[in-house]
Amino acid sequence: MGHVVRMTLTSAAGITFVFLVDAANLFWLSQLGQPILMAAIGFAFAIQFFTVSIGVGLMIATTALVSRSIGRGERALARDQGSAGMVLTVLVQILTASAVVLLREPLLRSVGAEGAALELAARYLALSIPSLAVMAVGLCGSAVLRAEGDGRRAMQVTLGAGAVMLVLDPVLIVWLGLGLDGAALSVWIFRLLMAGLALHYAIGVHDLLARPRLAALRHAAGPLLRVALPAMVTQMATPFGNFLLTGVIATHGDGAVAAWAVINRLTVVVFGGLISLGGAIGGIFGQNYGAGAMDRVRSTYRDAVGFAMVYATLAWLVLMALADRVAAAFGLAGEAAEVLAAFAQVGTAAFILGGLIFVSNAAFNALGRPVSASLLSWTREGVLMLPAALWLSGPFGAAGVVYAQALVGVVMGVIAGLLGWRHVQRLDPRPVAPLDLVTRRAYRDVNRYRRR
Repeated sequence: MGHVVRMTLTSAAGITFVFLVDAANLFWLSQLGQPILMAAIGFAFAIQFFTVSIGVGLMIATTALVSRSIGRGERALARDQGSAGMVLTVLVQILTASAVVLLREPLLRSVGAEGAALELAARYLALSIPSLAVMAVGLCGSAVLRAEGDGRRAMQVTLGAGAVMLVLDPVLIVWLGLGLDGAALSVWIFRLLMAGLALHYAIGVHDLLARPRLAALRHAAGPLLRVALPAMVTQMATPFGNFLLTGVIATHGDGAVAAWAVINRLTVVVFGGLISLGGAIGGIFGQNYGAGAMDRVRSTYRDAVGFAMVYATLAWLVLMALADRVAAAFGLAGEAAEVLAAFAQVGTAAFILGGLIFVSNAAFNALGRPVSASLLSWTREGVLMLPAALWLSGPFGAAGVVYAQALVGVVMGVIAGLLGWRHVQRLDPRPVAPLDLVTRRAYRDVNRYRRR
């Protein structure tokens, strides 16, 4: 439990700072007294969420493979896998950014944006989305640090960059009068700082990134993609659900969309510990699985479930106490304030059980069953979420969207938690073969490195 808590809290401190910077952007924009800016950010977030999730899926794959290699003592292979994962992530994010910039207006219209909100959201995406390639470097640098077990430096990557941006945000957005353009510029600066720190620690401190080589990329691409593709599919389920819910909430007006934008930021800030839990314990699962320590794999799952439930309970109590102040700080009133209150009272409570899906997904991704994580996540977001939102928004209005998200989250969280535990209970107790037999080619690569 001590290892789970240390790795998760250091990861949470870092990732929460990332989301805190994003929330600070929204807060300073709200101080300009133009609610349309907050609505524009809300629509843009529905698209941004997809792009970031693609990078996170590749980061999960990098963490899984590098941690297993480290657990077996194959450090040279781990270095090549780390650099190959970074190159692959950068290339994928360049393609993603290009597609979003070209198609940004149709994408925004599909989520309900129109008029001035559409124009502002499209401008924000055009300015900020190209920084995805820079973010990919920071994500993969943090991934190899977590695979090594260095949660403190992985935290410092985002903590250091975030601290700088908390100071620069009001300067760019308010004092220099750049508004939405200043928010986009802050995204660039933050991601550049994060990438620089990640490279410094991963290369300068741990020497865990080799010089990129075409041969290494070719050999690592197969195992990486076998984990990354299902992980990306899993990660994209949540933004898809958010995309659908944003479309439903948009029918209630820009005020409801502004409240939804605040809720999205609060979710990732307040529950940063749960979101980071999957990435933190993925490395623990991978190292112990690579070493054949199945008792520690099972205890990690059990302790992670306990941590998730306690963390979510405390977060729920805190947010309920601060809900009115948060609404006032962001200038939410009327129906917008009611939507935020529904989230504070019901939506956050659902994470006590709904958060178990983060634990089960981490176990499935790191322990050879990534497709199971994808099926669970897409059942929740792609199959159940929209019907529940349409059903409950009838009698409860915009707040019904929050209630639907909570109901579906609890049901799927319980199911996922039980299935994940069943999987770790059935793992082979014997020491696993190199790379967990991900592919025969990967197994041959291990032997080549040993001969060298």
